[in-house]
Amino acid sequence: MTAIKFENISKQYRLGLVSTQTLSHDLNRWFQVNIRRREDPYFKIGEVNDRSTKGDSDYVWALRDINFEVNQGDVVGIVGKNGAGKSTLLKILSKVTAPTTGTIKAHGRIASLLEVGTGFHPEMTGRENIYMNGAIMGMRKAEISRKLAEIVDFSGVERYIDTPTKRYSSGMTVRLGFAIAAHLDPEILVVDEVLAVGDAEFQKKAIGKMQDVSKGEGRTVLFVSHNMASLRSLCTQGVLMDKGMVVSSGLIGPICDMYLKGATDKDICGFWKRNDISKDKDFQISEVKVLNENEELNSVFSCDETIMIRMTFLVLKKIPGIYGCLYLKRDDGTIVYVSDSNDKAYNKLESLPLGESVVDFQIPKRILGVGSYTVSLYFTSNFNIGGFYVDTPGDVCKFELYDDTTNRGNNRAGFLSTIVDWKIKATVIK
Repeated sequence: MTAIKFENISKQYRLGLVSTQTLSHDLNRWFQVNIRRREDPYFKIGEVNDRSTKGDSDYVWALRDINFEVNQGDVVGIVGKNGAGKSTLLKILSKVTAPTTGTIKAHGRIASLLEVGTGFHPEMTGRENIYMNGAIMGMRKAEISRKLAEIVDFSGVERYIDTPTKRYSSGMTVRLGFAIAAHLDPEILVVDEVLAVGDAEFQKKAIGKMQDVSKGEGRTVLFVSHNMASLRSLCTQGVLMDKGMVVSSGLIGPICDMYLKGATDKDICGFWKRNDISKDKDFQISEVKVLNENEELNSVFSCDETIMIRMTFLVLKKIPGIYGCLYLKRDDGTIVYVSDSNDKAYNKLESLPLGESVVDFQIPKRILGVGSYTVSLYFTSNFNIGGFYVDTPGDVCKFELYDDTTNRGNNRAGFLSTIVDWKIKATVIK
């Protein structure tokens, strides 16, 4: 059964202005649409929404010709760069704003959490806001009262539930907002990347609740996030958007792969190149690539794949005692692994010849757990007392790990994904 159907959804804005700026244009627009029943003449102009370039028109299409369906019980991840139109699409679905053209057919009650403080009155207490949100969704007071204790407990703000929400931190506001949206029995739950405001504990609870809502209760979830690990663990289907249009839709794995491979930003790409190569520096790293088992550039891997980090060095002069440190860090800054080039005697970097050299660092399969990892590099020399830094590129690139082995638990939590034996030696009968 189809839960949501987007039909030719488009949204046009005029930059910096309300209406068409002149009375004659506004009257002409009203006359053509309302009297002559013709298409709005301003729909024929405008440009796609590319935030990185300067356009020639004041009219911008934030969304253009969006068509796709969401089935009941699906958890759909919507991905794309900033400005791709993801939040605008959810706002139209939540009736925060109206589409310029097209219609959305949704079956059931919709609960939305689009930004911090959505639907909250700052002068009302947390308890009063719970009742107000429930009433807006068409629920009776008795229904809300039955859910009240569960909502408050999940949100973790019981101590402040009778305090005006204007005194809540952004994290507390998001906690309560999500608890309300998820517990008031919506048929469709819409969540924007606002969950990133919450702490790690709450993000885990929120994702677990969305899984319960979709799998256990058969409700539909639309989830916008830039966290690929969360999307892979939670969602079944994905939609990739760019410049206000749908690029592709389908299973979440390939959609995430398409998004990451198309990204060029250092933070989500398995490639780094130094732009400030110095002809006077004795030792410097010029390039880092994250490669798969076929030595192809990639930024998203299965836990069952071997990962290669390839470093290119430019050596103009030998530096005694030089060695390198490679750190792998999670998104929260936790260092999960450190490797020193001096760990084994034959790895001495001071043996690199003059000119350009390549060094490969291999991460074996089934070592790291699911998540996002940042590669950080530092090179120093212990030649004199105290040592000195030779090259400090720091955080250079990033890659994602997912676990699609459903027979062992899909995307299990933890820092490690190592498979170990459970040896059954004998059955003891008493």
